[in-house]
Amino acid sequence: MCVTGLVIEDTGTHWSGFGEAMILGLIQVGGFGIMTLASLLGLLVARRLRMRLQLSAQAETKTMGVGDVRRVVLGVLRISVLVELVVAVLLTWRFADGYGYGWGRATYLGVFHAVSAFNNAGFGLFPDSLMRFTTDPLICLPISAAVIIGGLGFPVLFELRRELRTPRRWSLHTKITVGMTVMLLGAGWVAISAAEWANPDTMGPLSLGGKLLAGFVAAVMPRTAGFNSLDVGQMNDVTLLIHNVLMFIGGGTAGGIKVTTFALLGFVMLAEIRGEPSVHALGRRLPAGVQRQALTIALLGVAAVASSTLALLALTPLKLDQVLFEVTSAFGTVGLSTGITADVGTAGHVILSVLMFIGRLGPIASVTALALRERTRRYERPEERPIVG
Repeated sequence: MCVTGLVIEDTGTHWSGFGEAMILGLIQVGGFGIMTLASLLGLLVARRLRMRLQLSAQAETKTMGVGDVRRVVLGVLRISVLVELVVAVLLTWRFADGYGYGWGRATYLGVFHAVSAFNNAGFGLFPDSLMRFTTDPLICLPISAAVIIGGLGFPVLFELRRELRTPRRWSLHTKITVGMTVMLLGAGWVAISAAEWANPDTMGPLSLGGKLLAGFVAAVMPRTAGFNSLDVGQMNDVTLLIHNVLMFIGGGTAGGIKVTTFALLGFVMLAEIRGEPSVHALGRRLPAGVQRQALTIALLGVAAVASSTLALLALTPLKLDQVLFEVTSAFGTVGLSTGITADVGTAGHVILSVLMFIGRLGPIASVTALALRERTRRYERPEERPIVG
């Protein structure tokens, strides 16, 4: 339901057909539900803030119209079905034509992995996830594309559908989300490829093209999709740290603190370094409330990851790098693991489950609550500046 691919038992071998169908249904409901919720809450916040500038306090409490809700829900449904259908068809053809599966089995595999990828779940029906397809672009690239599209979030997808050819008319949110997505994918691709290039247990034996493809897939998946085409347990410490950073940042409406939050914090730091009295981003001034919300979400995320890491270290004999990776993966609703998920015990599983739920709903619910609670202070206290640093 939280579309996190952390599993205690292998999905494709442990569960019956009914169990797999239930998991697939929950992935679809969870992904569709949270994306719809994020879109509706975003619309609610945006409309409420606009009304504050235009209407009286009484009118300020009005909610969205039925037409707005219906339009958003139907738009989310259409995009979900379209992307999942296209990816499912491509995967079905490849599984049948390239790997000899019957058309029935190939269709089932194609649909399952398409839904799992678009909803950023990372559940797969192969025991080694995508490792058997490491050098197959016809499997890895459609799945990666679905992960990227799903991770952008529907508010961005709606706007791109309308204004794809006129980037100058994009909203600040869309510009930041698309720009940061491209930057993080590029930086992650280069960093992970460089770190694992000569690793004999991961990318070392691959050809040049295979290494580039594996590096790209490895950069895409920490956006919150737990597929892996390389053995995560054999990656070196540098690569695991890169993954931790990417998983904590997350995607547009995927897990983590979100790319927009990360970018806003960067703009705040840049303004402070320059000594500017206000924060500007891509030709727009950022309200002080948005800056505080970004800082709050980031620090709450750090607190959740740090406290859960301490708890698991106290409950298990596992090493810090393994536990931190597992906890960050759960908070970012990613699902990548070094292979310790089944070894953290019942208490550890409860902690990870709660963390997955917090990581999925916490940032969206928190920022919405903070935005809707904005109010005007009618007086100010005397100013005093403490020593910082």
